[in-house]
Amino acid sequence: MGRILYKYLDIDGAKCMIGNHNLQFTNASQLNDPFDCHPKLLDYSNVPKHKLLGWIPEEWWIEKEENDALNLRNDTWLCSLSKVNDSILMWAHYCYNHKGVCIGLDIDNVMESVPPMFGEIYLQPFVLDVQYKSIIERPDGYCKAMELFNYQWQTKAKEWEYEQEVRLVMPRPSAMYAALTPAQAKHPKETWDWREIHHYMQLKGECFESIYFGVNIDKQEKEKIIQFVRKKLNPHINLYQMRVDADAFRLQPEVIKPLNSDLSSLLLYYRVPNKSENNEREHYSGNSCGHAA
Repeated sequence: MGRILYKYLDIDGAKCMIGNHNLQFTNASQLNDPFDCHPKLLDYSNVPKHKLLGWIPEEWWIEKEENDALNLRNDTWLCSLSKVNDSILMWAHYCYNHKGVCIGLDIDNVMESVPPMFGEIYLQPFVLDVQYKSIIERPDGYCKAMELFNYQWQTKAKEWEYEQEVRLVMPRPSAMYAALTPAQAKHPKETWDWREIHHYMQLKGECFESIYFGVNIDKQEKEKIIQFVRKKLNPHINLYQMRVDADAFRLQPEVIKPLNSDLSSLLLYYRVPNKSENNEREHYSGNSCGHAA
């Protein structure tokens, strides 16, 4: 088994991800941290003399470099995952007060699922562990380009450390993998802000290693997801119910064992679905998910 990383989601987001077998990428400028991937994390003030050619104003060059870094931010999409599945704050913030789910992904299988031409420059996303800092160090903006890009993409304030984030970073993903939300699709194309459009990467069923259900999840939604994933996603997926620990402020996963009816239904996994079963899949991937741009 490879490295397992976790995606915290509310119930609608979980049904979209499970039903569509995909992973959502968000533009770096649209994240919930205004410092995220910001060009001001880097210092472009120490301009090497040879770049000015003896006549270019230093102020103009500094502004140019900062604009280039800003454009890089606007051209980069990423997917945020976590190293942990039991963060009380993450369950509260991203799973609608523990009513959602946390999906465990085998990151090796995820990277093997990257479709052809997902990126216009790079073939697959970078996998970066976020580094948490107490101060903005502002490294010299004229060091090695990849080191600077990594610093810009993976540096966050210490206050976010509880997230234990690992992110998949994709500069300039291909437009063929972009999709609109139903709300965006209702508006004229001229009004779209392309930074608000998500990109989606298809995943194989074996990428889904586990699902953890929140303490306050709706029981009917939980049962629907269990039946769906065991029949149509991955029959070997591990399922857990999160419980409140009686002796400490922590969450404990409890294994959800398959019932006899679940075991027999696993045989359907490899059978070609009929029309009614395809409709069931659409129930998970419809209303709040993306439409092709």
